[in-house]
Amino acid sequence: MSWRSLFAVAVGGMLGASLRLAIDALLPHEPSEFPLSTLLINIVGSFALGVLVARVWPVAPEWLRAGLGAGLVGTFTTFSALTVSLVALGFTPIAALYLLLSVGGGLATALLGLRMGRRRA
Repeated sequence: MSWRSLFAVAVGGMLGASLRLAIDALLPHEPSEFPLSTLLINIVGSFALGVLVARVWPVAPEWLRAGLGAGLVGTFTTFSALTVSLVALGFTPIAALYLLLSVGGGLATALLGLRMGRRRA
């Protein structure tokens, strides 16, 4: 991996983590409450990555793909946040709903992003 890619991931990571923190601050929740902020972040990130993969990846240089993918979207969306929220919710119906919405919604919005990204303007 080139120094450009490493730098792009670092910059993208700072931006993605900052966006995530801002949304978490705007939509706070207790550990035992439905984690709306995490769900929205992961759904939006899935869609964005779908669009990027379809539209940007075919023409972008490696460093830009790394910065946007692993850096920006990778730190904005995190599987670990989903998992922590599930553990905090315990074995409850709300946890099952959250898991279903997270996985199903993430897959659906990623597919939607891919389709939209493949459309020509």
